[in-house]
Amino acid sequence: MRTTSTARHTNGPGPNTAPDTPHAPHAPAAHGGHGGRPGRILRSPLGWMLTGLAGVGLVSALTATGPGPVPVLGAAAAVGVYGLVMRRAARRSTPEIARRGAGREALYGGALGLGFVAVSALLITALGGYSFSWAGRDVMALLWSAVMVQAAAAVTEELLFRALALQALEQLWGSRAAIVITGLFFGITHLGAPGAGAWSALAIASEAGVMLGAAFLWRRSIWFVAGLHFAWNTTEQLLGIPVSGHASTGLFTVDAHGSAVLTGGDFGLEAALIPVVIGVLLAVRMFVLARRGGRLLPRRTARPLQAG
Repeated sequence: MRTTSTARHTNGPGPNTAPDTPHAPHAPAAHGGHGGRPGRILRSPLGWMLTGLAGVGLVSALTATGPGPVPVLGAAAAVGVYGLVMRRAARRSTPEIARRGAGREALYGGALGLGFVAVSALLITALGGYSFSWAGRDVMALLWSAVMVQAAAAVTEELLFRALALQALEQLWGSRAAIVITGLFFGITHLGAPGAGAWSALAIASEAGVMLGAAFLWRRSIWFVAGLHFAWNTTEQLLGIPVSGHASTGLFTVDAHGSAVLTGGDFGLEAALIPVVIGVLLAVRMFVLARRGGRLLPRRTARPLQAG
């Protein structure tokens, strides 16, 4: 993957975090009536979503390709921008970016992402699709570069697609519609990647867009989905597998053999059938867990956030 609950919750992110109720404003009610029509537009789900997308996107664009730790510092700044938009514009608390439990959630997500890519690559290799050879590159320099770039990309993309777009759309139309819309859009944004086509976009939409959306609905933690996203991309890169069509400089070089259905062709593992099937199964499981935990917002109760 590569594209470059409003009630207060004091226990941090995790499986017991319920979705925010759509009318519990973060700011005191006495301030909700100010600002006129522009203020009401800004406080609407589409208003704060677009404001957040612009702010986080700008920070990412300015820092994503910077040297050394600049991308990670930019991602930290993007988290700050997101929190500011949610507090000031949406008037919502932000348990999804709470620091308490963030490390645990990131590790859980990272383990899932690592397992997903490792199992997919192992099955493709066992079926004769991939063969790997050691590339002989500087291990520490490569690890440092991969961690800086992929960590920043994972955090900023999850802020854009899950924290902002998915949460705004579920306020309007419910969690089910939101996960479908954001999943499809996530696939569409990958159409410009090298080797991309209709199938790769559909594959990304289902195995990544929908799966990451389901992961967020289940855990209600940006750190969980960012950890999953980070481990997914980093593992692919280190194995030398193209990341969403972009060639990887990894610890290994990979040769693909046989049908693109098995290997993903020039686009890489994400367009292969095996990870698509695994990703969809994981998405269904996480969605079921989210529903059982009462973390979905049904359409009949979804309505724009009311400030004041």
